[in-house]
Amino acid sequence: MVLLKIKFPFQKRVRLAQGLWLLSWVAMFSGAITFAMGVFLKTELHRRSEVIKLFLIRKHIPLQDTDTPGHCFQKETIDRLQIEFQCCGNTNYRDWFEVQWISNHYLDFTSKEVKDRVRSNVDGRYLLDGVPFSCCNPASPRPCIQYSLLDNSAHYNYEYQSEELNLYNRGCRQALVNYYMGLMNTIGPCVLFDFLLQMTILVSLRYLQTAMEGVIGQENVEIETEGYILEKGVKETLLETKEKMKKFLQFAQVGDASAATPDTQPEAEKPATA
Repeated sequence: MVLLKIKFPFQKRVRLAQGLWLLSWVAMFSGAITFAMGVFLKTELHRRSEVIKLFLIRKHIPLQDTDTPGHCFQKETIDRLQIEFQCCGNTNYRDWFEVQWISNHYLDFTSKEVKDRVRSNVDGRYLLDGVPFSCCNPASPRPCIQYSLLDNSAHYNYEYQSEELNLYNRGCRQALVNYYMGLMNTIGPCVLFDFLLQMTILVSLRYLQTAMEGVIGQENVEIETEGYILEKGVKETLLETKEKMKKFLQFAQVGDASAATPDTQPEAEKPATA
């Protein structure tokens, strides 16, 4: 039983061939766009690999390279990230309270306030309830408050527990996850579209092939022909393919066995000598 048989007049075969030509160009451009998006995703992952290690893997924010002026890669990277993604800290702005983000190079250790903060910390770090400038939200009408965030008396008309701070509320970990998930959610439908498009082209080519086989040997090439996907039913086709595979494997085994057996021929009897 022929599977999915369709009659193809001459004009229908022509339109099918034209449609395949058009679909081939669409598939080429779609594949190129999907490939470009994949390259862009790989480039972004490579470009932000250090940031991903800081926020997604290590889950803390070390700024150990700021002691040398002009060599502050981590500081610059994190500041640019927080500005670009409008985020602050790993999970929120309070993460900055747990790390020394101000280098010792810029601390006045003759100051009593600095000495007290360093001595009060077990690890000898200078911690404070403040954040870098890159956490400031420029959309806030109030000038940015970076320091003494938990001290209501340090600022006029300020209540940190009830007032919405003029800082980015979202953590950079979530911002990065959302960004890359968005990229992958865009690439996913493109890959699915390419797959469905290729399947459509494959089925159409099969119909065109079988429809054109009916024209072979005919004087009038404009006759109506029939196209189909399988010449037999699915079950019959699978059984036939199975039998062909068995014969092929048996033939391969026989060939291997004959190659492994050395050609031995009995030596000719020597003629008797008088």
